[in-house]
Amino acid sequence: MIIVIPLLLLLAADPAVSLHSAPIETGFRQMYDLQFDKAHQSFGLWMREHPEDPMGPASDAAAYLFSEFNRLHILQSELFLHNDTFLNHNKPAPDGGIKQKFEDALQRTEGLAERALSKDPLNLNAQFANLMRFGLHSDYLALIEKKYVASLTEVKASRAIAEKLLAAHPNLADAYLAVGVENYLLSLKPAPVRWFLRIGGAETDKQAGIADLSITAAHGNLFLPYARILLAVAALRDRDKAKARELLQGLARDFPDNPLYKQELARLH
Repeated sequence: MIIVIPLLLLLAADPAVSLHSAPIETGFRQMYDLQFDKAHQSFGLWMREHPEDPMGPASDAAAYLFSEFNRLHILQSELFLHNDTFLNHNKPAPDGGIKQKFEDALQRTEGLAERALSKDPLNLNAQFANLMRFGLHSDYLALIEKKYVASLTEVKASRAIAEKLLAAHPNLADAYLAVGVENYLLSLKPAPVRWFLRIGGAETDKQAGIADLSITAAHGNLFLPYARILLAVAALRDRDKAKARELLQGLARDFPDNPLYKQELARLH
């Protein structure tokens, strides 16, 4: 993901760039806990109260994406170590209705972000919503539709926005996810694929990716749980069971309605 995925967008340690939005934060917690209907309700509340803010539809798009991740077992089959036969046998196709809602939300995000940036090119919500828009779409292309080459353009656009934001606001912890996901996930591809991706301008440095993900996992807000999921994956792949157990236990405690973390913990035993 390149994702994706977010306001308390920024580190509370930097009050100059700290934004608070209870409905958005609540919606993301509900999303990570697989309460997708409630998440859409929370994001809908924000959109009704702030119809000009692109973070509303961007967050709504994230909930549609994660609902498909859950239904299709994307995290289990694409990221965690086990590629169980049942996950790949008679696997359901992407939901066309959800895809349409997802794309509609991204289009609304783009329109509102363009309008906001035309008035204020430094508008943080609009810049971050654009970062989410590219990241979420690249995730859908790569992880759901398996269109890896097509997703690369979105990945690079997301990284460019993230690097620009971080140059101005180095404490924008959630933005590190865009760079970290690209580096870590693409580093998992076979060597010839990584070479091809580098030729195309992709970043494929595993350790750099983990370092960036660690910043989001420690100091982020909306993407903090997702960064911890990816770090748990990294720990499992590196056979660091203690680190994986620590991360998964925290996720299981914080999101008790999501069985993924308990299932992965059980595998460790």
